[in-house]
Amino acid sequence: MHSFRISSDLCAPPEVVWRQVTDLDGVNDELRPLVRMTAPPELRGARIDDLPTGRRAGRSWLLLFGVLPVDFDDLTIAQHGPGHRFREESRMLTQSRWEHQRDVETIEGGCRVVDSLTWQGRVAPLGALFALAVPILFRHRHRRLRRRFGELAQ
Repeated sequence: MHSFRISSDLCAPPEVVWRQVTDLDGVNDELRPLVRMTAPPELRGARIDDLPTGRRAGRSWLLLFGVLPVDFDDLTIAQHGPGHRFREESRMLTQSRWEHQRDVETIEGGCRVVDSLTWQGRVAPLGALFALAVPILFRHRHRRLRRRFGELAQ
């Protein structure tokens, strides 16, 4: 098993950030230009809060640079809340286990976005490849969030 955790303190109310980070367009804004996620037709326009809990919601393809399919995510939301929180527990083409928890917490002057990830490759080299790729991708996502909402001084 591999894991990674990252957080950013943003200059925006948690409700505003939550609306952005739980919408597919918002997720793709974070991922851009490295990756784009697709949504099956039945999930287009849905937010993470709209997805069923504990069962597969649909398959989302991950497209490198927005065009090259490199993986898929059989998206399963295991938990909504409490508060502005979700926990995804999915399977991917390359990962037998993919867990992503995102919390948007209220702090003085704005909010803190925390992403906690755990994964296991279907074969060891795929897990190791993600051990390189996940930190790069999520650091990129958090840079994009800080650029969009502003970063609180620490």
